[in-house]
Amino acid sequence: MIRLPHQNLPKTAQNQLNVWRNEINCLEDYAERVAQEKKAFARRNKLTNSTFRQVRQTLTHMCCGARRCGYCEDSVADEVEHIKPKDLYPETVFVWENYLYACGQCNGGKNNKYAVFSDKTGQLREVARRRGDPVVEPEQGEPVLIDPRKEDPMDFLEIDLIDTFYFLPRYSLDSKDYQRADYTIEVLRLNDRDYLVEASKEAFYNYRARLGEYIKKKETDTLSDQLKPMITALQRMQHPTIWKEMQRQQQFLSELKELFDLAPEALTW
Repeated sequence: MIRLPHQNLPKTAQNQLNVWRNEINCLEDYAERVAQEKKAFARRNKLTNSTFRQVRQTLTHMCCGARRCGYCEDSVADEVEHIKPKDLYPETVFVWENYLYACGQCNGGKNNKYAVFSDKTGQLREVARRRGDPVVEPEQGEPVLIDPRKEDPMDFLEIDLIDTFYFLPRYSLDSKDYQRADYTIEVLRLNDRDYLVEASKEAFYNYRARLGEYIKKKETDTLSDQLKPMITALQRMQHPTIWKEMQRQQQFLSELKELFDLAPEALTW
């Protein structure tokens, strides 16, 4: 899970989203806004809709690798995900900054799970609506889930590159940042899916091997036009968070430090 680069939508698509958003927001009753946003999004989020074709194209450009999921970085992104659930916050259903391209496993697993730090108590409060609950506005508060459209998840998370390859909170148990990291890891099941953990481990070895190949090539051929494709290929790999974590932890791991000492320019890739 990595900070996603910001890109603006084409103006025509952004203007159309604004029109659709205003149609929802002008409804006075919250329950009616929830009911209408479900219908409106389902009706318009189609490949035949020119606006959502542009939404998907722009989200694709923001993805890592070959259109990888913005949460797990492993599977193909094929669903327009609302970071703030649209069923809880209907005013965000057509907000570009609330979109993320996700895979079905991440989008379906996250669903409407969402929590805030309550404005009233300051405590973490799950605001997801259960089946049969009255359709009322969720409690107000600061979002708990890390938003990769607005924040750098690596400010909150780190990865164990030595043993488990699990995502871990960077801060102490009693901090709000710890709670945000822990909640995000749990809701997105970043450590609970064995194949994701295994993929992270494989990505570590692949990045390390690619860097070693680059160093060997640099020693025999210093022409930048020969080295640039190797750099580009590395930057397009899956699980870029693993690479960023390797850069961050290289000074503490001797096997990585040796490689980065031979190619210090790789710290900027």
